[in-house]
Amino acid sequence: MHEKLRPASVTKIMTILLIMEAIDSGRLSYDDQIPCSENASSMGGSQIWLDVRETLSVREMLKAICVVSANDCTVAMAEYLAGSEEAFVAQMNNKAKELGMNDTTFKNCHGIDTDGHVTSSYDIALMSRELLTKHPKITEFTTIWMDTLRDGKSELVNTNKLIRNYKGATGLKTGSTSLALYNLSASATRDGLSLIAVIMKAPTTKIRFSEATQLLDYGFSNYSYKEFGKTGDTVKSLVVNKGVNSSVDAVLENSCGALVKKGEDKNLTQNITLDDTISAPVTKGQKLGEVSYSINGEVVGKSNIIASDDVKKISLWNMTTYLYETWYKLVR
Repeated sequence: MHEKLRPASVTKIMTILLIMEAIDSGRLSYDDQIPCSENASSMGGSQIWLDVRETLSVREMLKAICVVSANDCTVAMAEYLAGSEEAFVAQMNNKAKELGMNDTTFKNCHGIDTDGHVTSSYDIALMSRELLTKHPKITEFTTIWMDTLRDGKSELVNTNKLIRNYKGATGLKTGSTSLALYNLSASATRDGLSLIAVIMKAPTTKIRFSEATQLLDYGFSNYSYKEFGKTGDTVKSLVVNKGVNSSVDAVLENSCGALVKKGEDKNLTQNITLDDTISAPVTKGQKLGEVSYSINGEVVGKSNIIASDDVKKISLWNMTTYLYETWYKLVR
């Protein structure tokens, strides 16, 4: 999984990731109009034949990149975001380091064969996961099977056949050249479980898709996503000493779950570290304890336990106010 190979257009996952980061941070809008340079229009390979006299919106550019792997659109976006393709590629490599993609060196933003432009199946999985988990809106583009651009004049058909043929497919990106052969990062979601299968250097496109199908089938057949609890779920109601309220709910700070081999969830154990009573004052969000979940002794999930509400300490003033409000409710 760490063998360094040519990724071809699977490279564009990183390009798309940086585009989505720009959108979600507000630096870029889906409606922004992107111009086409001479450099972008001359890319060759997979393209929609951009003309230097036209502009397309970011939404249209993303559609062309995700569905038909348009090299011209990819370079146009890179130049718009960073000023030049070279500057954008530097950003790609910086992001790769940030994600721990230690097998990766990007030389361009599109994946056309260049010596030294390499990555591994493991690293492709890392950037695929980052894109899908941090920017889930991208699946609105990667799940398109057929669409058009330019008022219906340009037809788009997805290069990823799994979008049409595999239940729950969410993407993600194909890539092929004469040297790289046939590559694929395939993603799918079923019953709350999302999986990524990466194929590199398959001898044919048919084998690329069949191998990815086998990997995904194996994952869905043997594993499931087990949710242990959701954010805000009450773990316990705690007694509060010297508080204007006598109790407060101790709740999960974060949703908690894990990938579990089917059948092993019966070996799940829960360990809660939490006092039965606490003393006021208590602040909403204050850490009160921890919960961890283990299967066969291995911790597979954990969360802090926090206070659901503020509880003020009793004082002469708030006790008087409390007694008055209680009396008022009774006599009303």
